[in-house]
Parts: sequence; C-alpha cells; structure tokens
Amino acid sequence: MTDTTISRPTATVRTEPYRSRGLLHDTWVIARRGLTHLVRQPEQLTDATIQPVMFVLLFAYVFGGAIAVPGGGEYREFLMGGIFAQTVVFTAFGVALSLATDRKNQAIDRFRSLPIARGAVLGGHALTNLLKSMLPIVLMSLCGLAIGWRVHSSIADAILGYALLLGFSFAMIWVGILLGSVIATPEGVTGTGFVVLFPLTFMASTFVPTRTMPGLLRVVAEWNPVTTLSDAARILFGNPNTPVVPEDPWSIQHPIAYSVIWIVAIIVISAPLAVRAYEKSLAK
Repeated sequence: MTDTTISRPTATVRTEPYRSRGLLHDTWVIARRGLTHLVRQPEQLTDATIQPVMFVLLFAYVFGGAIAVPGGGEYREFLMGGIFAQTVVFTAFGVALSLATDRKNQAIDRFRSLPIARGAVLGGHALTNLLKSMLPIVLMSLCGLAIGWRVHSSIADAILGYALLLGFSFAMIWVGILLGSVIATPEGVTGTGFVVLFPLTFMASTFVPTRTMPGLLRVVAEWNPVTTLSDAARILFGNPNTPVVPEDPWSIQHPIAYSVIWIVAIIVISAPLAVRAYEKSLAK
C-alpha cells in the first residue's frame, strides 16, 4: 500500500511593502476621514452652522434699529460683511480643535506608523476645514437673503468677494494648525483661541463703524485686518459702507489690497511655523 501525497496550492504572499501613492492622494485620504467625522458627528458643525446664523439674526433684529450706518444705507446689509469676516476668522478654531483632538487621542501616532506622504496629515486637516468653511458662508448668504440682504454689485465682483473670504479662511486655517500644534489639548485650544480671536473680531468694523470708537481703539480697528476684510466684502457685494475720507489711513482707503496683503503674509509666516511646531510636537 502506497502513501499518496496531496499537494495544495500555496497562497501567494505579497512581500512588497505598501508605498504611499503620493502627497495629493494621501492628503485627500486624511481630508476624507475628517469629512466623514463631520457627517457622523454633526455636533462638530455647530460653529459653522448655528453660530453664524445666530449672530446674523441677533444683530439684525436686536441691534439693527439702534445702529446707523454713516453715509446711509440699511444696517442689515452693512452687518453681513462683518459677519462674513468674523466667521472666516473663527475658521482657525475648527482646525486647531481637530488637530489637538487627534494629538490627544493618539491618532497622530497611528498616522506616523503608516507609510503616508510627509505633510499629508496637515494638508488633510487644512483641506477638510477649507471645505467646511464653505458651509457657513453659504448658510449666512441664505440667511442674509431672508432678512433683506442683497448683492448689488456685478457677478464678477460678487465672485471676487467670496474668493477673498475663502482666501482669508485658508490663511486662518494655518493659524489654527499652528495653534493646534503648539497647544496639546482641545480645552487649551478653546481657551487660548477665544481670548485671542474673539476680541480681534470685535475691535473692528464688524458690527459698528470704526468712527464711533474712541481714539486708540479706533486706530487699532482701522489697521485690524478684520475691519478691512469686512469693508472689502461690503464693497465687492455692493453693500453700504462707511464713506472713505482723505484723512483715513491707507488700510481703510484700500481694504481689498490690504486684505490680500494680510492673506499672503499670514500664510507665508504661519505655514512654516505651523509645520515646524507640528514636527517638534511629534518629537516629544
């Protein structure tokens, strides 16, 4: 009696290590993860949905009748440029919180163990929050239309106005990445960001004309980029704005150019500092 040997096919084991498919692909993977979290945890969108709409309604109906716009015009239309600017500045909160949360729950450590492109994590967070920043702008536009706000300029100027808002939002995202890389906890980010960003949006022409402010505060407000972003949005949307006089500083006389300068300056300064702070945080 002979033994019969039965041969079984052996499974082919892939021995090649997984390799990154490139920075753009890996960035989109991280960004898609962030978008998925927003869909599954919609409470994270309160700062991008409820808050801006609440500010529009409160200031339009509570303070609207008590504030006059120099040069005439409807306060509700004056208000919208400031609300747009304030919400764009608060974009830094979202990305700082998400990055600090990933650091706290050690998601960043798991990303480091994967063969992903360098810079994909920060790029993914930036892309997620840039897409997220479009949501409040759309909601505020719809809410503004409901309370009487209208775009009185050309289509080209209106598109430029929205592009300027998104550009400033992208710049503030890098401020948020820097904040989230320096401060390790979401609680710390919330406290620090509130102390820094909230006063910045009120010491400006966000809700009231700068001419109503006392001496030193008025000077600060006139050079505050939140003021010029608000004024630039009003100009590009054809809304009421404080008339410019020869005594006004260059920033007030050229709010669009001044806002663009700030966008470039914030990105050029904040982006390298954010990357360096992030890499330094990984070494701890």
